[in-house]
Amino acid sequence: MAPTLLMLHGFTHTGASWDPVAAGLGGRYRVLAPDIRGHGAASDADPVTLAAVIEDVDTLADGPFTLVGYSMGGRIALHAALTLRSGRVRRLVLIGASPGIADPGERAARRASDERLASEVEGLTIASFAERWAGETAVLAGQRPEVRAAAHADRLQNTPTGLARALRGLGTGALPSLWERLGEIKVPVTLIVGERDSKFRGIGGEMAALLGGVVEVIVVPGAGHAVHLEAPDAVATAIKRG
Repeated sequence: MAPTLLMLHGFTHTGASWDPVAAGLGGRYRVLAPDIRGHGAASDADPVTLAAVIEDVDTLADGPFTLVGYSMGGRIALHAALTLRSGRVRRLVLIGASPGIADPGERAARRASDERLASEVEGLTIASFAERWAGETAVLAGQRPEVRAAAHADRLQNTPTGLARALRGLGTGALPSLWERLGEIKVPVTLIVGERDSKFRGIGGEMAALLGGVVEVIVVPGAGHAVHLEAPDAVATAIKRG
């Protein structure tokens, strides 16, 4: 049986955003790419909490699996690796991911900011919010037109209400920081960052120094934050190396 690969998408995306990476894996894995609660087909799932999402992950995958996560999905993957029973997660592949905000005051401010955005989202159409998110999110700047168009089409599979609930339940401000717990993660970790994503290149370097197992940092030339969308073959190659 092919090894299981479970892939967690970022905020505003769906499991379908992993299709280009899955295509590059050549059938070597049993790929599971669910819509996270608050997104896509799971827009109406209740509740939208970290505990519920980790339970979904645990239920979906049989036996040990490699857990891949992008941005929000990477943050959730770190929490899952620390929560699920030993042996479930055999490897982590994290793209543009962070363990959260360490400073309690900054985290509270981010949670308040996420709440304001959630309230605004609820008053918008999904098309208008998708345009706004792509235009105002600094780490997404510089994407090629075809990448931007594909990401926009994927975002349209969401609902404003679902995304607002995801912000409140799974946003950066809502989840506790894991910086002090990174040493507890003993499984191999591959950190993938784009060359143009200076913020997360820095975060990746800090994480690599604190993680407790074997760590590989891959910087993908020319790519920005969403490496799996901008350079899916590079991500597939990194996954197959593990």
